[in-house]
Amino acid sequence: MAKKSSIARDHKRDRMIISYAKKRTELKRIGDLEGLYRLPRNSSPVRKNNRCLITGRSRGYMRYFGLSRITFRELASKGEIPGITKSSW
Repeated sequence: MAKKSSIARDHKRDRMIISYAKKRTELKRIGDLEGLYRLPRNSSPVRKNNRCLITGRSRGYMRYFGLSRITFRELASKGEIPGITKSSW
């Protein structure tokens, strides 16, 4: 499980991205680079990390499921993800 502080930091970034979205698009439309530089760095969507919904792990993230590879494997083995079965041939 990821540290609580890193998970909280990402939630804070999410809120900032949403709150500054209109202002950021307006400044980009005008072409005001000075105004963009004055905005907080964490308001940029590029700085957001994808994290597992259950553990908060940032590495090995599977975008389609929103889970890390480890959590995905555990849930798939238990049969808790619909449509996913262990392969056999």
